[in-house]
Amino acid sequence: MIKVIVVGNGMVGYKFCEKFVSKQGHENYQITVFGEEPRRAYDRVHLSEYFAGKSAEDLSLSTSSWYEENNIILNTSELITDINREQKTIHTHLENTHEYDYLVLATGSAAFVPPIEGVDKEGVFVYRTIEDLDAIMAYAKKIKQNGATEAAVLGGGLLGLEAAKAVRDLGLNAHVVEFAPRLMPRQLDKGASDMLQSKIEELGIGIHLNKSTQYIAGEDAITGMMFEGDDLLKVDMLVISAGIKPRDELGRVCGLEVGVRGGVVVDNKMQTSDPNIFAIGEVALYNHMIYGLVAPGYEMADVAAEQIMNGDKTMREVIDMSTQLKLIGVEVASFGDPFIENDEVTAIVYENKFSGIYKRVNVTKDGKKLLGGILVGDASDYNGLFQIYSNGMALPPNPEDLILGARGGEASSFGSASDLPDTAVICSCENVTKGAICCSITDGTCETFGDVVKTTKATSGCGGCKPMVADLVKAAQKSIGKEIKESICEHFNHTRQELFDLVKINKYTNFYEVIDHHGNGDGCEVCKPLVASIFSSIYNDTANKHVTTQDTNDRYLANIQRNGTYSVVPRIAGGEITPEKLIVIGEVAKQFDLYTKITGAQRVDLFGASLNDLPEIWRILIENGFESGHAYGKSLRAVKSCVGNAWCRYGMDDSTTFAIELENRYRGIRSPHKLKGGVSACIRECAEARGKDFGVIAVEGGWNLYICGNGGANPKHAVLLAEQIDKETVFKYMDRFLMYYIRTAGPLIRTSTWLEKLEGGLDYLKEVIIHDRIGICETLEAEMEQLVGTFECEWKQVLEKPRLMKRFSHFVNSDEKDDNIEYIPLRDQKMPKAW
Repeated sequence: MIKVIVVGNGMVGYKFCEKFVSKQGHENYQITVFGEEPRRAYDRVHLSEYFAGKSAEDLSLSTSSWYEENNIILNTSELITDINREQKTIHTHLENTHEYDYLVLATGSAAFVPPIEGVDKEGVFVYRTIEDLDAIMAYAKKIKQNGATEAAVLGGGLLGLEAAKAVRDLGLNAHVVEFAPRLMPRQLDKGASDMLQSKIEELGIGIHLNKSTQYIAGEDAITGMMFEGDDLLKVDMLVISAGIKPRDELGRVCGLEVGVRGGVVVDNKMQTSDPNIFAIGEVALYNHMIYGLVAPGYEMADVAAEQIMNGDKTMREVIDMSTQLKLIGVEVASFGDPFIENDEVTAIVYENKFSGIYKRVNVTKDGKKLLGGILVGDASDYNGLFQIYSNGMALPPNPEDLILGARGGEASSFGSASDLPDTAVICSCENVTKGAICCSITDGTCETFGDVVKTTKATSGCGGCKPMVADLVKAAQKSIGKEIKESICEHFNHTRQELFDLVKINKYTNFYEVIDHHGNGDGCEVCKPLVASIFSSIYNDTANKHVTTQDTNDRYLANIQRNGTYSVVPRIAGGEITPEKLIVIGEVAKQFDLYTKITGAQRVDLFGASLNDLPEIWRILIENGFESGHAYGKSLRAVKSCVGNAWCRYGMDDSTTFAIELENRYRGIRSPHKLKGGVSACIRECAEARGKDFGVIAVEGGWNLYICGNGGANPKHAVLLAEQIDKETVFKYMDRFLMYYIRTAGPLIRTSTWLEKLEGGLDYLKEVIIHDRIGICETLEAEMEQLVGTFECEWKQVLEKPRLMKRFSHFVNSDEKDDNIEYIPLRDQKMPKAW
């Protein structure tokens, strides 16, 4: 039996074992693993989730019996202290000696602690292991009991920002201190870093850049950080996350070649200067670099396993450092060379400070090749861009479409995952290709998405490739004639479209009729609100008619906020409001002490309302001519408009009146997802009509109608459905479009995604909506007319029917309010203390 010893039981060490036992002939080897931590391998990438309540067991990469089931001997809490290369033995701190034929160093890295005076004081921690996190949580609890509130993180890189989120989640005011002039200097340029900084500062986290820490203030425990220039930041706790250093001490002790700045030197076989010793992960110095990402470490693990078993797999010469992640709720991604700047390169930048989005792509001067890019605030395009970059795919005629989206209905360069070559790497964490995913279905190895994940390990790393893998699995299933059915949930073996038709044909009027005839069980939080929405889309039933099956927002006709209070959003059609109504809103906000915010949808949102107060607030608003703005529902939110030709010298038509007419026509109509509209009086586009689910722009000869765009976290440009049409035709096409979407879209699918997945795309939709190809336009128009003619304000219903008022109280047996919610002042308004 050939003996293989693995030193280190982190993510890469575990991956080596996993790869090894998956290969033919592994039965001839005995693997023994040593880890100095007291537990088996766990997921360090999602370490911050430990603060959110996940246990060490939840983070574990394997079951408790996995090692034994695979004939692997695991030794935890045992540190290797020496390697005798001549005798091929290792020695542990427990004075045990073990022989090896092959030795794999997977010792990873340790937190780099800068040589700052006072870093050994009480209250200073590193952010690396579960034990570190336990210590941080215990100390945070201790200082909070003594009234302390401030904590800092030294380091503005990936781990530093994760640590800052953890500190904030522990109830402390967090500060990020970074020596460099920008956050994440290795991944982001200045524009991207500035955008990330503004997003993080919005969360109440202080950012301190260009700060050189001279010493840690305090006698025994930290009281502050003294920066250069006698600038003191008072803090009660410090978490150091300033980088890593390879754990190469074993390599140094036994005489392996080590880099000048650390790391055990390896070749493309992962062999060290001793051919019987391999190094993988963050301890390995490959191509003069230490790679701190999971994907290269996993590839190193696979190469080492292959080489030990006499395979010929080697590391790629160039390691791609592309990455996609979510930091403190902000999406961040970079790929290729994000910083390249020379005469042969053009950088295309899109920046939207209102939405907090920054995108940059670097293309060759001739616009033929994508070289790299950066995404902040919205990384939804990452998978497509990465595939274009890594596979050298052709760019669209206008390269800016890569980040702005195709306009006017043209297709972008990256259509779908099915267009990629079989050699395209879909899951970079596990190095899984498109061919491996598709073949696992077509050759009969796998039947479902879950089978593919289990067999190939695709999506099991960061998870960013999951949508693309799901699309490939569906395409492969279709290619072998397998029926693809996107069932709503375990209680209904039907799609939303099928359930819509069943309800309409059978004239069901309540959830229990539907589940008794076409489902099983009692239903869940997925199917109950969905069926309630279908009733609304068919019969225009308000949320009040199906209270028990609604989600929280629709049940209480208000969006619940993070601190347990609710928001009040009256409709302000087209953004037009009289002074008298503005005064009413102000008086209501003042009377109930509500936070007021004018939104990008040209409405006034009132935040912080107690559940008990909602009926009285709405009584006042409705008596003064307001109605529900449906901000809580999957329905039309608002139709934004510019001032139009009444005031603007560029306006070509009355956009405000048109916006009001559109909003009043489609108000309250429930749909698979929320809807937003816009009307601009000219092509200067002040109402951002082409960033909405539907948008209308005044042009010479009429109006241009755009559909299926949206803003938010995943912005898409709307596409042109019809041009130079009159208002009557706009309404006709809009009725057809909205009803066709309501009938056929899946649950919680935005119009943009619906169009992307619609077979035949925009051309087919035009045939249906404009040319009545399938003969349903008259029906669609009649169905919309029925909905428009039966609109009722849901809050007015509540106030007119006392039985509906019962749900608006905090306590079943008392009219008292919930006094546990605390507020703090901010810019002359109150904010929840949790903020």
